[in-house]
Amino acid sequence: MISVEMLSTGDEVLHGQITDTNAAWLANFFFEQGLPLTRRNTVGDSLESLVNVLRERSEHADVLIVNGGLGPTSDDLSALAAATAKGEGLVLHEPWLAEMERFFNDRGRVMAPSNRKQAEIPASAEFINNPVGTACGFAVKLNRCLMFFTPGVPSEFKVMVEQEIMPRLRERFTLPEPPICLRLTTFGRSESDLAQSLDHLALPESVSMGYRSSMPIIELKLTGPASEKAAMLAAWPEVQRVAGENLIFEGTEGLPAQIARHLQERQLSLTLSEQFTGGLLALQLSRENASLLASEVVPSQEETLAQTAHWAADRRVNHFAGLALSVSGLEDEHLNFALATPQGTHALRVKMSATRYSLPVRQEVCAMMALNMLRRWLNGKDVASDHGWIDVVDTLFIE
Repeated sequence: MISVEMLSTGDEVLHGQITDTNAAWLANFFFEQGLPLTRRNTVGDSLESLVNVLRERSEHADVLIVNGGLGPTSDDLSALAAATAKGEGLVLHEPWLAEMERFFNDRGRVMAPSNRKQAEIPASAEFINNPVGTACGFAVKLNRCLMFFTPGVPSEFKVMVEQEIMPRLRERFTLPEPPICLRLTTFGRSESDLAQSLDHLALPESVSMGYRSSMPIIELKLTGPASEKAAMLAAWPEVQRVAGENLIFEGTEGLPAQIARHLQERQLSLTLSEQFTGGLLALQLSRENASLLASEVVPSQEETLAQTAHWAADRRVNHFAGLALSVSGLEDEHLNFALATPQGTHALRVKMSATRYSLPVRQEVCAMMALNMLRRWLNGKDVASDHGWIDVVDTLFIE
């Protein structure tokens, strides 16, 4: 297996001023291609440090993805560092300079002289196109290592990895078959509870059962080589059984996307009324182009369960929606959920016993509970279910 590493550059990344989302994305993307990263490093905007780490990793890695430092400013040093590490100079890539000038002209802007720097690459480098930005990439061979230099802008980085770098890797290396990864996501069970229930699972040595906790969900992953696919598929029904009623989706689609798809398939529209969740439901569903007729965020107020139910029913009728979903305000650790449907309105009153969590986390939990209530109804299930530290203390149905 080839050794693939990533080097993130920039003081803002090194000092934690921005989150390195590119590193997380690349690790997952390469894993899915059968190329798990063997190492990730971060270095600041120092030419000496950059040159040193390039030379060091060139003795160990087969492939190094260098991210960032290709901009027009004085602290963008990746191209110069690559040339210095190789003992050569920078040369102007005339076709890319012309492409950059065209990029600015098409947008009615004048290219600043500093942007010219983005067309300079090491003399021996292989040019790599950037179809969505002004910083071209390039590849150089240093000792045993093939190094790819990419811009730090996430939208540009991802396109270049997918469209430019992966094809080159497939051409130059014999890549392993991608691993099999079976995933499901649960809501309302603890990681320790799920793990204890799956300890008995007999798996081949090369297959692992993984758990990823991201409040308020737990993802279960069964991962192994393609050669163990049959054994993994044989074990997967037991994972599904253990997840039980807490399983909210399989794969990577996500609950908001799943609900948006179900609404579209059934030609149902939705109206939202939120207090405690403060518009979070609308945000999550609108990102998936769900069919929302109306959405409102109202001030928190004391409500009985019946009041919340009638409020949801009124929203459905007034907005001519197929469905209406309402979340009340939080009162003494209690809040109400209501789902109005053509057949009647379902309402739940719950107590959130784990108040040690921050407000944003509790809002995320309640948004997930509301979406899960809607998911269960769309799948023909009882809207109420067990949610661990969230206790359903009362239910109501109004025809």
